[in-house]
Amino acid sequence: MANNLVLITRRGLVLGLAGGALASVLPLPAVALNADEARRLIDGAVADVNRIIDSGKSESAMFSDFERLFVKYADVPTIARSALGVAARGASKAQLSAFTKAFQGYISRKYGRRFREFIGGRIEVTDARAIKSYYEVISVATLRGESPFDLRWHVSDKSGQSRFFNIIIEGVNMLASERTEIGALLDQRGGDIDALVADLNAI
Repeated sequence: MANNLVLITRRGLVLGLAGGALASVLPLPAVALNADEARRLIDGAVADVNRIIDSGKSESAMFSDFERLFVKYADVPTIARSALGVAARGASKAQLSAFTKAFQGYISRKYGRRFREFIGGRIEVTDARAIKSYYEVISVATLRGESPFDLRWHVSDKSGQSRFFNIIIEGVNMLASERTEIGALLDQRGGDIDALVADLNAI
């Protein structure tokens, strides 16, 4: 009986150590997204936007900074796939990858130009709230000589990381407007995704 008890105790110790070692190399489960985490993400994004617009850099240098910001804080694959719409279903893996990269640069330049209009102003996060399966983080942009207006960021962790997947600037919904614009550009090219990618890289 004593020998059996020692054997069980040793076995429990070995299993416990093995379990501890395994736990140390396996990734810990992500903390579920909440309003505070969503707000922290956008606090970081807004701080980086303010830093870029205050940097005094050239337009092209700012665009490079905005692209790095976009990659850091945005769910780029989800936004790109949404913009491509139904055409994404028939695209090859290589085409989707090329489009996502081209779209990333295009959207960074487009919204970089919009954010450059904020030079001399400021953006400040004011609130965050749950909306269905995502969180909306509300910020206010104050520009010189203009009335303050809302920027709303939609944040989700469905990709496995907390990222924003939409921005609404003065009521203009990025996802909806880009889906319309990219769809029109694709139609003009007869549905040719490769031609669209080449043109997005040049815009």
